[in-house]
Amino acid sequence: TRGPLCVVVCRCVLQPYQLADSHPRSGKERIGRSSRMQGAGNAATNVLGKPLKLCCSAPVTGFYRDGYCKTGPMDYGKHTVCAKVTEEFLLFSRSKGNDLMSPVPAYNFPGLRDGDCWCLCVSRWKEAYEAGVAPPVNLEATHRNALETVSMDILQQFAIQEPGEGHQTHQSL
Repeated sequence: TRGPLCVVVCRCVLQPYQLADSHPRSGKERIGRSSRMQGAGNAATNVLGKPLKLCCSAPVTGFYRDGYCKTGPMDYGKHTVCAKVTEEFLLFSRSKGNDLMSPVPAYNFPGLRDGDCWCLCVSRWKEAYEAGVAPPVNLEATHRNALETVSMDILQQFAIQEPGEGHQTHQSL
């Protein structure tokens, strides 16, 4: 059976979340979009034309909260850019009404800090680029649909160069 529908601020737009059944390993209830809503499947492609790689699993990112910057018809914000956020970007985003730094315990969101990776809305990343505060990007984990908004030349200027750097995890306090 399906749990009650609630609304979560998805950092770009309001999105419906479905309370899922218990997680098979932990037995705890988890909040996320049902797999029927995912539509993007596992065949997602990155901006390099290869299979999309994991952006981040701690904190769990992505529109579908699976660690990948996949997108689909329900993703109105197009969370397709895997970025390693910077303090400068986080402050810029907060100034635009999108506070990614503050924890939201009700949704298991720890808040982001400088160095965390996160699937950003491509329009917010582009806005940050135009303001001179765009964070570095993991091209292997950035969905090809980002190219509908930002050119490959621009993304390459912000590409993370160090192997494995795009898979940073949230550090505990």
